[in-house]
Amino acid sequence: MRAWLLWTLLALVCWGVWALLARLIGDALSPAQQQTFSTLGLLPVLAALACSKKLTATGNRRRGALFALGAGFLTCLGNIAYYDVLNRGAKAATVVPLTALYPLVTVLLAVVLLKERLNRIQQTGVGLSLAAIYLFNVQQDAGFFSAWLLVALIPIVLWGVSGLLQKLATNHISGELSTLWFLAAFVPVALFLLLSQRLPAGIAPKTWLLVTLLGFAFAFGNFALLAAFASNGKASVIAPLAGLYPLVSIPVAIVALHERIGWREGFGIALALVSVMALACETPAKPVSAATPQPS
Repeated sequence: MRAWLLWTLLALVCWGVWALLARLIGDALSPAQQQTFSTLGLLPVLAALACSKKLTATGNRRRGALFALGAGFLTCLGNIAYYDVLNRGAKAATVVPLTALYPLVTVLLAVVLLKERLNRIQQTGVGLSLAAIYLFNVQQDAGFFSAWLLVALIPIVLWGVSGLLQKLATNHISGELSTLWFLAAFVPVALFLLLSQRLPAGIAPKTWLLVTLLGFAFAFGNFALLAAFASNGKASVIAPLAGLYPLVSIPVAIVALHERIGWREGFGIALALVSVMALACETPAKPVSAATPQPS
């Protein structure tokens, strides 16, 4: 199995857990407070990255850092909007798959701006993964035009643009350095939010644990995603595949939150599993003739 696929699947698991942790916190913290205090969970990942010996650059170091910082800032804003949607009382089984539509934005930007191409099997895999995400989204009981839909569109757009910026960052700097700058953007945002709002009184230890795990799962998932990009993975493949994290969230929600899935979600899970295999089928590189000079 290719390295980029392993890293992408790890990101999928981490994000699946992260998506449900936000739901478990509920009204104990406001969306901005969840984003602020979850930064505590990012600190161990930041510390480990700061000690890494792979903080290297293969291109323009400053440009790569700016791309990663911009991605981190947009993701912070998208997270706040996502936590707000969950606080509006919407079911996690609806919100998580809906916001997982963000790869649509990344794929569109990657194909148009980066001129990325996919083989036919991978094109089928992208289509199946997006179809699976759509089936996760459509809920007969909630309706497509729910009151919280407009708010849910905010993280879709912001996360989608962030995905492209993350790919651009790894074109210039290593995955470790890109992740370091990406997560570093969360610190000034947390400080700003901390100074601009009143702290809640008497936060329960359970809430502190959940919000810390929220940040750690998110940070480690993003490290895995950027490592996948740095392993020569295609943004138009990795983004929709990582966007299938509802495959983790939905089964856990059934057990922990006692939510149920309909036939649409079940069919979506089947399509998603097929798409994982299709996306992993890369076209073998053609052998290079020894008589043909190649650029270094």
